Amino acid sequence: MTDIDPFEIKILRELQRDASQTTAEIAERVGLSVSPCWRRIDRLEREGFIRKRVALIDRRKVGLNAHIFAQVKLNAHGRANLDEFSAAIHGFPEVLDAYVLMGTTDFMLRIVAKDIDAYERFFFDQLSKLPGVQEINSTVALSEIKSTSELPLG
Repeated sequence: MTDIDPFEIKILRELQRDASQTTAEIAERVGLSVSPCWRRIDRLEREGFIRKRVALIDRRKVGLNAHIFAQVKLNAHGRANLDEFSAAIHGFPEVLDAYVLMGTTDFMLRIVAKDIDAYERFFFDQLSKLPGVQEINSTVALSEIKSTSELPLG
């Protein structure tokens, strides 16, 4: 990590743990007074270390009970249009994460849906109809063992 000191690492840890903390609470936990702590948080936000602050919502409590990982392989024509596929994926709220991969699969998608029937509709009505899609292998997650958004900071 460049241009980040031990206090800022502590600040980032605190924000990852609970971004709803006040600056005063964070300052106390990391050993700074409020003003220098606020300035560091402000700098971390301006320089993109902190992309945004969000609330993490339990997907099941809002009725999104199916959690699916889909490996998507594009045909040769599709690979030439990775940007087009990527743009289409951005338009699907069901797709939480999308990664371009090296190897036999081109994309890995993490998808949520109300249930398997809802995923099936999404699969047939939207995902499989994208131009250049050759193959989709879907894996349904049975249970969640670990899920975190906290990065392992020094």
